[in-house]
Amino acid sequence: MRSSAMGGTVRRGGRQRALLDWESQFGKQEPLQRAFDNAKATLNSPNPKPFFPNLNQLQISRRAKDDAIERFLRPPVKPLPTSLPPEDEKNVNELIRKRGVIAKFSKEQVSHTDLSRLLPGQWLNDEIINFYGAMLLARSESAKENPTPAKGKRAVRAPLNVHCFSSFFWSKLVSEGYEKGRLPKWTKRVCASKRCLCYLRTDYLQVDIFSKDVVFMPVNHGNAHWTAAAINFRRKRFESYDSMGMAKEHVFRRLRDYVKLEHLNKKKKDFDFTGWEDWAPDSTPQQENGYDCGVFTCQFMEAISRGEDNFNFSQQDMPYLRRRMIWEIGNATLRDDR
Repeated sequence: MRSSAMGGTVRRGGRQRALLDWESQFGKQEPLQRAFDNAKATLNSPNPKPFFPNLNQLQISRRAKDDAIERFLRPPVKPLPTSLPPEDEKNVNELIRKRGVIAKFSKEQVSHTDLSRLLPGQWLNDEIINFYGAMLLARSESAKENPTPAKGKRAVRAPLNVHCFSSFFWSKLVSEGYEKGRLPKWTKRVCASKRCLCYLRTDYLQVDIFSKDVVFMPVNHGNAHWTAAAINFRRKRFESYDSMGMAKEHVFRRLRDYVKLEHLNKKKKDFDFTGWEDWAPDSTPQQENGYDCGVFTCQFMEAISRGEDNFNFSQQDMPYLRRRMIWEIGNATLRDDR
């Protein structure tokens, strides 16, 4: 035991002598000595006080994070042009001067008085809204039958599988209800093709809205304001797009009731609403007058039907979009140069 203790003393004495030897050897070298002293001073100094940001610093940090998330979720979109190509602008002027029936598409047609609703400062009517909806439906159907672009055409994102009810559907739903308004018959197959041979195909006898990505309903609020309602099966959302940001709860309630009753009628069982939400984004473009709501409504449906998550138009684009819609309706064709 004694020898062990003595041995320990020897070891400690050895370390002390080594330290003294080190100090005697390097003590005169000032840079190393300063480093040695600084290290000892750091170890012996008190711990630094923790940093607690104040309220203003927290708010600045949070805004910076929110802005970064916003830029990630909503990247900058390409602005719309201010006019059509010269030849198409000329065509628009010719269509405006034309009289009588301007265009027919599926079961819809537009006259010169209807088309004049697309001139500046005019409120859109049912004929314009429904003609545009018919073209959206036809584009969706065409994309299913021809999934690859025609030779020589620019490849664009394929449209979603959509169905678009006419504006009169919502009026029936609100004023008469599902059964009295005979809404189950509205999902009988409505052909969007110019050459209708639907009666030859048994799979075209009925529209299954539950197989669609999105179902659109143009909404006329008291014959004073247009909005776009959508049942988005793809994202499990009841959606309302309102360019005046008005109350939307009654829209969500009607959509939910319709889905419930339609599912019972067609599938003979309750619809599973698990995971569904009401959706009316604050980023919805807003109008700055009392007459552009119909144009906004058509453009909401057009963008969503292409699977867009963000809208690339605003109030300043309405003059261009009105002339664009004149060209599209007059030629019964949706442009793809967006």
